[in-house]
Amino acid sequence: MNRFLIVTLISVLMFSCGKKSGESSDISSVNYADVKIPDFSADSAYYYVKRQCDFGPRTPMSKASKECGDWLIDFLKDKADTVYVQEFTSKLWNGEQVKGRNIIASFNLEATERVLFSSHWDSRLWADHDKDSSLHKQAIIGANDGASGVGILMEIARLLKGKTTKQGLDIVLFDLEDQGTPEWAESDIEDQTDWCLGSQHWASNLHVPYYTAKYGILLDMVGTSDIRFTKEYASMAFAPTVMNNVWKIAKDLGYSNIFVDVQEGSVMDDHIFINRYAKIPTIDIVQNSANGSFFPHWHTTLDNIDCISKESLKIVGRVLLTSFFTAEE
Repeated sequence: MNRFLIVTLISVLMFSCGKKSGESSDISSVNYADVKIPDFSADSAYYYVKRQCDFGPRTPMSKASKECGDWLIDFLKDKADTVYVQEFTSKLWNGEQVKGRNIIASFNLEATERVLFSSHWDSRLWADHDKDSSLHKQAIIGANDGASGVGILMEIARLLKGKTTKQGLDIVLFDLEDQGTPEWAESDIEDQTDWCLGSQHWASNLHVPYYTAKYGILLDMVGTSDIRFTKEYASMAFAPTVMNNVWKIAKDLGYSNIFVDVQEGSVMDDHIFINRYAKIPTIDIVQNSANGSFFPHWHTTLDNIDCISKESLKIVGRVLLTSFFTAEE
């Protein structure tokens, strides 16, 4: 079983056990189209995605991972009030020990009410869904699966530089998210904890003692030209209020054809561990194509910059900015 589309009643019931008390599914009455937000630059976000891809596959302990991670840290240090680099060691599905780096950028440290935006910045070691089986052990660029979400968050970081806001923002870039058991391998890991290694570490070892946030939004595979997001089951079990409000934001902004108001799919992704261990109500905005797959080039060598749409980056960026700046009104 891969980490996606694990739709079972048992899994949904398990996820709902971690829901914070007081979480409801009420939808805000705010007209989100009236919320003033900074102008999200699709060109900048696209550049940040491409720049990550130019380093090559950001696989565990590779030269590209070292160089890209250093670049991300330097970029965020220039934009955020504080940047934390959380180094950790974990094990892959085959027992191999690998080192990773979670990167956390914090804005408006004085604010007691905080919001968490996150994505993963690594790319997969194996193109195990490639049509060409000879490429199944080749690393992927991960333009959509990884870099797209990071590019959006980098543009948000650029827009927030030096800006005074009522609430604080923490951007967390997780490492070692996409290194779960490849399709061609055998593994006895049944709970899928071979995925999302960076978020498992962060949620169990918070960068600031007792850190919490009002809510969290995770981005994963958000940059193709045919983006489609549905209300992922685990997100609805953990954080229905957050998800319903984000979907209303999208509707008010004219994106109801993209943020589809239907519950579909359950995904093993970083939000599971943020909810389960850190107890922060967090949703996953993740590609869910109408045919039940993600996107045609998922975990293949064709997940490169050609997959990325500037317009899609802007749509997702505007939804996140509106969510954050609602409190400023």
